[in-house]
Amino acid sequence: MSSPSRPKSPHGVAQKKDDKEESFWDKIGTLGRKKKIKEVQEVQEEGKNAIDSPGNPMAPSLPPEEYALEENEERSMVEPKSMEDIKLKALIAVLVDWINDELAEHRMIVQNVDEDLYDGQVLQKLLEKLTGQKLDVPEVTQSEENQKQKLRTVLAYANRVRLGRTSPARWSVESIHSKTLVSILHLLVSLARQFRAPIRLPENVVVNVVVVTKKDGVLSHRIVAEEITSTYDDLGVRCERDAFDTLFDHAPDKLQVVKKSLVTFVNKQLNKIHLEVTDLDTQFHDGVFLTLLMGMLEGYFVPLHEFFLTPKDFDQKVHNVAFAFELMQDSGLPKPKARPEDIVNLDLKSTLRVLYNLFTKYKHVN
Repeated sequence: MSSPSRPKSPHGVAQKKDDKEESFWDKIGTLGRKKKIKEVQEVQEEGKNAIDSPGNPMAPSLPPEEYALEENEERSMVEPKSMEDIKLKALIAVLVDWINDELAEHRMIVQNVDEDLYDGQVLQKLLEKLTGQKLDVPEVTQSEENQKQKLRTVLAYANRVRLGRTSPARWSVESIHSKTLVSILHLLVSLARQFRAPIRLPENVVVNVVVVTKKDGVLSHRIVAEEITSTYDDLGVRCERDAFDTLFDHAPDKLQVVKKSLVTFVNKQLNKIHLEVTDLDTQFHDGVFLTLLMGMLEGYFVPLHEFFLTPKDFDQKVHNVAFAFELMQDSGLPKPKARPEDIVNLDLKSTLRVLYNLFTKYKHVN
């Protein structure tokens, strides 16, 4: 998806052979004039920078196009030195590999996160793969207006499934479409956390961002330290392994025994209200069985207005699971380590951990 290289500029027209040849002294004079012109241009450039960034001898090195701002317009870019940061490079590499793994079936290959994600095509396919939902957007868009419209739909959906875990102010249609690297990284890290991507993101990645503003015709800049990732825990990845990790990795046969025991445990209660679980992998993801199970184990009726009996979207499912977690804490159980989103996203380990905690406390309840 890398953009093609720009064609080389045409060479200048060669001098005709019949032109009068310069004498030695003519050449010396010409060199002197060229040197003078170069010196004047350098002085003019220094003057321009001094005006654009008054009182700041350490102005950052920015491409000329970054100065072409409208009045009160603000533009930002990663400081060139930060682009060489080892942690930032590692983060980008991990995210690119993750996206390519997720989209392998679509034969899409991302090489550059800012160049390949700005039009919404890759983000659309990534979200569809992560959520299992088909987005109602055109597959291919050529014009800038249509690209932004598609991107607007894709980002609106991304913001809904994230449930506010990261401020959407960190990215926008304009910042993504204009290939702002920091905004794209914030979005990808948020999605990786939300959907428990099977990757380990580098911790404490911070980049310096140069923010250029034009006011009263004068350009000014400031440098902001932007945190892209925090600590390992904050990325939503478990630091310590437990018995379920061992079962999944080394004892799949014993895992099936545990799942069978948990199915027997939950059905002992749910059968009383004519419900039955046959598949632990999927039947708890909307929070309904989990909520009803808590009511049966604690011996009370859960008011139907407190949860969605037939949840229709991601938000309603998360509400149900979060409500079930509240009931567990009210009963004296510790707060589950899993997030409601993990259960909704069919993370089997998280589901088994929650059910096993219930089994440990209520296994003798009739």
